Amino acid sequence: MDDALYSIGELARRTGLTVKTIRFYADCGIVPPTDRSPGGYRRFGTDAVARLDLVRTLRDLGLDLATIRKVVDREVPLPEIAAAHAEALAVQIRVLRLRRAVLTAVAAHGATPEEMDLMHQLATLSEDERRRLIDEFLDSAFGGLDTGAGFAGTVRSMTPELPDDPDTDQVEAWIELAGLTRDPDFRAGLRRATERWADDRARAGTAPLRPDPATTVVDLAVPALAAGLNPCSPEADQVVAAAAAGYAHAVGRPDDADLRLRLLTRLQDASHPRRQRYLHLLAVINGWPAPQRPAPAHDWLVRALRARSGRADAGGPRTGPGAS
Repeated sequence: MDDALYSIGELARRTGLTVKTIRFYADCGIVPPTDRSPGGYRRFGTDAVARLDLVRTLRDLGLDLATIRKVVDREVPLPEIAAAHAEALAVQIRVLRLRRAVLTAVAAHGATPEEMDLMHQLATLSEDERRRLIDEFLDSAFGGLDTGAGFAGTVRSMTPELPDDPDTDQVEAWIELAGLTRDPDFRAGLRRATERWADDRARAGTAPLRPDPATTVVDLAVPALAAGLNPCSPEADQVVAAAAAGYAHAVGRPDDADLRLRLLTRLQDASHPRRQRYLHLLAVINGWPAPQRPAPAHDWLVRALRARSGRADAGGPRTGPGAS
């Protein structure tokens, strides 16, 4: 019989655990001895090796000793314990991702303690709190302009939906996007751009989900761009004239200096860096493909219009989202 039993030292060699650890588990009743030697030393059966292996695995997975004892004594089914523990770990992982995202953002942007506190608040908002923040922001940008179903679809396309189990990139994107939505300058600029957009669509009778008159005329610049035509050269006048005439016809306005400045403003609204940043962050949060940036022909026409507006300095007028 003694040949089938192990001393604590033999168990330690077989399992890689220390004698102290095995003695502790024995004292807790998790791995009870099968017998004792004539000298009073504890002896363990062959099942103790498998039991200790299970205990070590469960400890590595983070289970407490009281729960482990119930599992090894078969008082509670292991799948039930595993499911409950996995759920608890999921919550811990989410918290750690939020903390990591905040710290990463703080390190990347050189945030002050006050800014770090704001980032942490934004990262830990509940789903309802996030929804209220975004609804209020979107209402400030789009509210009262249109109630049609198509327009509502456009608003939905601007709505971030942070998943229940976001990855670190999504959390970081949410923190930055939420900060943007709270910025008064960004809000005011986006509202002005949206009003111009909605006014053009109303004048043109354009359905909300179709290309608007300003971006449609960009295609007229494609041949000039392909030919390498300098947008500031006199030879580009004809292209600018055709684009302005098409835009004027679509929105029912006279083709004059004001209209060309309006077309320039509309195109700059569409390509404004802060608007593009919002769309990029939105795509990361929602798991969408990266948004397409304005086509090169768009930039060509902006440069051509800017060169003829008399305001070609310092990158042109700041009329887009976020402009003061």
